[in-house]
Amino acid sequence: MNILLVMIPLSILLALGAGIAFFWAVDHDQFDDLDTPKLLPLLDDPHAETRPRDESAERDDAPPDAPSQEPPHS
Repeated sequence: MNILLVMIPLSILLALGAGIAFFWAVDHDQFDDLDTPKLLPLLDDPHAETRPRDESAERDDAPPDAPSQEPPHS
């Protein structure tokens, strides 16, 4: 029965914290756009042209599966 003296205030604090977190999220516009995030994986990669290309892909004499010419890390 003594555990109720701990669990009831703890559950009230947890509910209060969840309410504060929810209203903070609403106040900071976290729920404004709910449609775009689920569509992002279906779109093409917008950063595809800004990524650095692999050096072996730029060389004409290297076969596609050739290992890189970097020295081994010690």
